[in-house]
Amino acid sequence: MIEPMKKYTFLVYHRSYGDFLEQLRGVGVLHVRDREGVNLSENPELRQQLELSKRFVAMGKTLKSLLAEGETPAAADASADGVALLEKLESVCASKADRQLVAANLKKEIDAASVWGYFDWERISDLEKAGCTVNFHSCPASVYNNDWETSHHAVKVSQRNGIQYFVTFGTASQSGEPEALPADRVRMPSSSLKELEGRLSVEENALAAIDADLHKAAVSHLQTLQLAEARVRDSYALKAAVCKTEKVADDKLMVLEGFVPETSEPALKELLDKADAYYQCEAASAEATDVPIKLRNGKFAQLYEPLTKLYSLPSYAELDPTACFAPFFTLFFGLCLGDGGYGLLVFLAATFAKKKFPSMKGFAVMGQWMGLATILVGALTGVVFGINLDTVAWPWLANVKHLFITSNNFKPFGYDPMMVFAICIGFFQILFAMGFKVVRICHQKGLKYAMSELGWLVFLIDMVVFLIVKFTVNPVPVWATYTIWGIAGLCALFIFFYNSPGTNPLLQFGSGLWGTYNMISGLLGDVLSYIRLFALGLAGGILGSVFNSLAFQAGGALPIWIGWLPTVIILVFGHSLNFFLCIISSVVHPLRLTYVEFFKNCGYDGGGKEYDPLRKTAQA
Repeated sequence: MIEPMKKYTFLVYHRSYGDFLEQLRGVGVLHVRDREGVNLSENPELRQQLELSKRFVAMGKTLKSLLAEGETPAAADASADGVALLEKLESVCASKADRQLVAANLKKEIDAASVWGYFDWERISDLEKAGCTVNFHSCPASVYNNDWETSHHAVKVSQRNGIQYFVTFGTASQSGEPEALPADRVRMPSSSLKELEGRLSVEENALAAIDADLHKAAVSHLQTLQLAEARVRDSYALKAAVCKTEKVADDKLMVLEGFVPETSEPALKELLDKADAYYQCEAASAEATDVPIKLRNGKFAQLYEPLTKLYSLPSYAELDPTACFAPFFTLFFGLCLGDGGYGLLVFLAATFAKKKFPSMKGFAVMGQWMGLATILVGALTGVVFGINLDTVAWPWLANVKHLFITSNNFKPFGYDPMMVFAICIGFFQILFAMGFKVVRICHQKGLKYAMSELGWLVFLIDMVVFLIVKFTVNPVPVWATYTIWGIAGLCALFIFFYNSPGTNPLLQFGSGLWGTYNMISGLLGDVLSYIRLFALGLAGGILGSVFNSLAFQAGGALPIWIGWLPTVIILVFGHSLNFFLCIISSVVHPLRLTYVEFFKNCGYDGGGKEYDPLRKTAQA
């Protein structure tokens, strides 16, 4: 659900306004309202602070990457000059980047010179002074002609990647002859290979020293940098609040507006009872577009709030859909992955991440739930690591094989039971979304504006009841027939003649016809989209089964003492590949079904701005 907000308007004398903002920041519950016509990005001081904050964050990431696993940095030095420390470290990093570029160029030169081996350039100069020309060439090894060793005094030096490298010798009067060779003249580096390697060694030693200095800085100053970045961020928030303040009465009075969650209001009122400020309080208007959003859900739904934020937060006038789609998303993940063995791996990996990475606890617990959902689906369908348990000849499974939900045991309407279930659960989610939409419209506008949507919802449920009665009750009682069609007719009245209360009935009828076309075509496509839940689970199971067959066939064709090796290799590689492919599809497609099918049918608009109170985050 969305946390109810209260809107506060403050009137403060300009001389005490700075102290008042500091007090508000100390409480940390007021979300400052944006003032119309104020663009913070145009303020040069704020832009400078944002840029400085980004530099602190980038340097913090660089230093953090240098810490060894389990290494703890020293406590922050609150008295240190964070900007000076940042500039010093940036200078060291710039020097490192320059030396890395030099080292990379030296490696290229060494690679080019290494084919010629170690020789002394002074000897080459002495030969040229004595009238002997030395030329360096390369050509494809297939092109090289041994006759050149006589005609051009060629000498092979080395061969690499099918290229022959060689030198030719001649006198000054014969200097033009080597040009006639079908080979490329090589431009040699100005330094010898030994000299290049020496220069590279110097650069690498310097880089190692810089890395050691940076590691030392990471241990000593990482926390200090993070504290400095938090201070810059706090300073930015405070200056932004000043920019959002309206000045009245010749700049003598300061007017500030903001929003506070109802649950946090007592802390603000305690401050205001002591502060030198006049204020007014009222409930935030549902029609307002700038009310910040703070979600408040139970422990389970709270895990899925990042998925709602990834799409868009609801507006203040809407309802929070998180708790409504969270169970479906978990089930859809299990259906897409579908393998009980893979579900166990997901659960174990999530449990490990929960203990190893406390900052990722929310995602880890979500992973545990999705792993359990997959284990449940795998247990019901009898699929474990690509093994279809209803087809194996294991004696201990004989008494339960008939219970697995597979096409061998059950075939409703002549189709695979999981395909039928995927369609049914999809249709149920769409009905659930339509019910959510009815509640949302009632919440925003009133019941009469939701009657058309309610008519569609009741009509679809009525048709489902009609099909169930028709195929299960024989003969169908007359009263049941009249009741079902009577409800359908009443729904049609609301659909065609009460879809836009207060407008012309003919326009409403036309709107109802158009809505009927969209409903029929859209509903069919939406329901069929859920077949992917069955298709992805089936594809993952088949691929896992194929890898099992390949592994045991490869191992069975070899003696026992060596046959286990290809079996293990194929099983590990195949199931690893299948597992990661299935994980990707099991996240992407439930997200698609949530963001497209569910959000579309529940009329979700989004566009809310996250609650971000003015608070002090820097803690020395």
